[in-house]
Amino acid sequence: MKIVEAKSVDRELLEALDRLVPQLSTGAPLPSREALAEILASPSQLLLARDETDTIVGTLTLTVFRIPTALRCRIEDVIVDTEARGHGVGEALMRAALERARALGAPTVDLTSNPKRESANRLYLRLGFEPRQTNIYRYEI
Repeated sequence: MKIVEAKSVDRELLEALDRLVPQLSTGAPLPSREALAEILASPSQLLLARDETDTIVGTLTLTVFRIPTALRCRIEDVIVDTEARGHGVGEALMRAALERARALGAPTVDLTSNPKRESANRLYLRLGFEPRQTNIYRYEI
């Protein structure tokens, strides 16, 4: 398996995300070509896990943004194909994202995860993530 950064929006990427996104959330909209192009043009990175046949079997978005006090990185939308789970894909994606955040000079990397995603939460703890005592708020527009 190899982890690579998506560099272009092509049919393969669109088809892979059409297959993977519903595995993360059945209610989430599928990303458009334009939305993906916007990610690729930003400082954020869309990482892809490719198996031995070069098929995309996982994805992760490392969001990168500057605030007045620091460079911030967050991990979002970690998705591993159901057929590839349990084979180290999620861990490889996470480690690649952490290495990239470190190389960018980010002091920390944040993520949120639904408590129902038990195996994902175990992975995050095993990798050294620590739960924070904070409230997460959302304002719907």
